[in-house]
Amino acid sequence: MQNIDMMNLAGFCRNCLSNWYREAAEGAGVPLTKEASREIVYGMPYGEWQKLYQKDASDAQKAAFEINKPQHD
Repeated sequence: MQNIDMMNLAGFCRNCLSNWYREAAEGAGVPLTKEASREIVYGMPYGEWQKLYQKDASDAQKAAFEINKPQHD
C-alpha cells in the first residue's frame, strides 16, 4: 500500500508513524535518527523501500488527499 493510500484511509502514513516513534524514543531518552526510525517502520532503509515499492500517486489519489489531508505535522 502506498503512503498516500494510508493517509487517505487512516489519516497518517508510515512517515508519520516513524516520526512519532522517534519523538517517543527521544522523549524516553533514547536518541534515534530520522533514518533509523524509518528503517524500523519500513523494515529496510527508506531509500530502498522507495525504489522497490513507491509509485507516483494517481490523480485520484492526489484528489482524495486534498480532501482528506491530515492537519498534523
